[in-house]
Amino acid sequence: MSFREREQRKQFLNFEVKFLIGIETRTSSDRSSFERDRSIIPTKEMVELGDLPPDCIALILSQVLATPVDAGRCATFSVAFRAASDSDAVWRNFLPHDLDLIVSTSSPPPFGPSTRKKDVFLRLCTDPILIDSDRKSFALEKWSGKKCYMVGARDLSIVWGDIPSSLQWSSFHVSRFPEVAELIIVCWLEVRANMETRLLSADTYYSAYLIFKIVHKNSGIGNQAMGVSISSGSEVERRDICLDPDGRLRQQYQTSQAQSSRAVRSTEENIRQDQGDGWKEIYLGKFFVNNRPTGEVQVSLKKMTSGRWKSGLVIQGIELRPTRIISRQSSQSADRWTFAQRSAEMR
Repeated sequence: MSFREREQRKQFLNFEVKFLIGIETRTSSDRSSFERDRSIIPTKEMVELGDLPPDCIALILSQVLATPVDAGRCATFSVAFRAASDSDAVWRNFLPHDLDLIVSTSSPPPFGPSTRKKDVFLRLCTDPILIDSDRKSFALEKWSGKKCYMVGARDLSIVWGDIPSSLQWSSFHVSRFPEVAELIIVCWLEVRANMETRLLSADTYYSAYLIFKIVHKNSGIGNQAMGVSISSGSEVERRDICLDPDGRLRQQYQTSQAQSSRAVRSTEENIRQDQGDGWKEIYLGKFFVNNRPTGEVQVSLKKMTSGRWKSGLVIQGIELRPTRIISRQSSQSADRWTFAQRSAEMR
C-alpha cells in the first residue's frame, strides 16, 4: 500500500468514526456544523456504527484501518470497537501475505494454528524468530508492520571465514543466533550480506546496520575507517564508518579527514548505539525497495589496506530495518528541508 493510499484510508476512517459515532472531539463552533451535517441524513436511514454486530464492525474496520496504530486508537472508542479492533479480520491485514511461507523455515513452529493474529503480530514485534536453518532472523516493525531481517554471521560472506587461525565461530557470546564470528587476526577484512529484495516490504526505504562487539583485547579496528557500499539495482550508496569502542578515535579520524577535505559523514544515525544486550549497532546506509522488487541488495564492508593487523571484532550480523521515511516523496521533502537548514546555518 502506497503512502497516499494509507493517508486516504486514515482520513476516511477519521471521518467515518466522527460522523457515524459522534465522538465529541470538536470545538463548540465545529460541533454546530457537525450537527447540521447529521441532520441532512434522514433519521430512519441513520445507523450508528457502534450498534452493528461485532463481526460487521470488524469487517468495516479491516477495510479502513491502515496501520496497527490506527487499530490501537479505535480500541479506545468503545467496548464494541475494542472487540472489533482486536479481531483477526483487522490484524490479518497487518501481517505479511507470505508469513506462512516465512515461518515454515523456522523450527519449531513459532505459532499454533489457533493463535490470534494480534498475538502473532505482537510476538514478531518484540521477539524475532530464527529462519533459514537459524541463519537469519525475522521480525516486524511495530508502527507499520513492515518486514525486518537480520542476516546472521553464518549467512554473511566473510573473508577468512574458513581459516580457523584468522576467524573463529563462537557460541560463548549471548546472541540471537547459535554462533557469531570472532576476528582472531587478519591483515584485511571484507564482509558482505546479500538479500533478495522480493523478501522485503515493497515501496519502503530500508536502513542497514552492523550488529557487533569489540572485545577488550583488540587491535586495528577503531583507528581506521572502513568503506561501506550498499547496492540495490542501479543505485549505490557509499560511506566510511569507524567501529572504535568509545567514539574518540572516530572523532579524531573525522577531524583529520575533514581538514584534508575527505570527511567521513557524521550524522545522528551514523553514531554507534548500544542495543541494551551488550551488542552495538552502527548505521551503514539506506536503500529503497520499489513496488515491484526484483534482484537483490548487497551490503559490503571493506578494509583492504592498512599497516596494522586487525583482531577483536565480533560480528552477530547485518540487520535490515524499515526507516520512518515511508516514501520517496517524503524522503525528497526531508532532503530539501535538510539542505535548506544547512544553508541557513552556513549563513
